[in-house]
Amino acid sequence: MTTEEAKRLVKPRLSARRWTHTKNVKKMAVRLAQRWGADPEKAAVAAYLHDSAKELPRAELLQIFADNAIIAENAPARPAAIWHGIAAAILAQTRWGVDDPEILSAIRCHTTGKPGMSLLDKILYLADMTSAERDWPGVEELRALEMEDLDRALCRALKQSIDFVEEKGGALDPESVAAYEYQKAQVDR
Repeated sequence: MTTEEAKRLVKPRLSARRWTHTKNVKKMAVRLAQRWGADPEKAAVAAYLHDSAKELPRAELLQIFADNAIIAENAPARPAAIWHGIAAAILAQTRWGVDDPEILSAIRCHTTGKPGMSLLDKILYLADMTSAERDWPGVEELRALEMEDLDRALCRALKQSIDFVEEKGGALDPESVAAYEYQKAQVDR
């Protein structure tokens, strides 16, 4: 799938607000890819597709998981807030012909992270957190850090995400905790 194909596919699926976010994530992902030596085209495709299931109703997400139980793994047992990433990766693979494992992985873990993230996984995770419309306390520092030290930026972003979920009383996905612990061990070496 090309960047233009991904753009045409996703734009009609999203609200104006979500489309603006998606365009901003694409810009940041391409910038990070260029900075860190990843493929900008893959980064753009992953960014356009990352939230393609974000606005689907709960019942439709559950149906996607039921229809694709093997690749969905145990998605319905995980917190609902992260379902859209898994569903978007499934749709990309099963309906839209994306067969690049790097792109599919980045889409799938863009909300949770995972231990041993690839360069593209890290780029999409961070681009989603630091896209232009984001204005949470500390985002400017994270934007600067991701251009200087991608691994330290990822570690900080994972910790901030975990802290945010805990502060809001939300369900914490075990994959996020595992991702943070793995990344912290890498950075602390």
